[in-house]
Amino acid sequence: MAGAGDADDAKFTGLSKYFNSTTNRGRANVAMATYGCLAVIGLYFALKPKSKKDA
Repeated sequence: MAGAGDADDAKFTGLSKYFNSTTNRGRANVAMATYGCLAVIGLYFALKPKSKKDA
């Protein structure tokens, strides 16, 4: 399974410290960010004003 136990948090810098595929926490952050983006896109389309057609 992915996620070797020898991954050290000290060797990651920048965004790779929070979003990486080596540590379980990094993979969880990627999944949460993906679900968050999908939720925002869904809310945008659900709540945007409907266009009125001219008659």
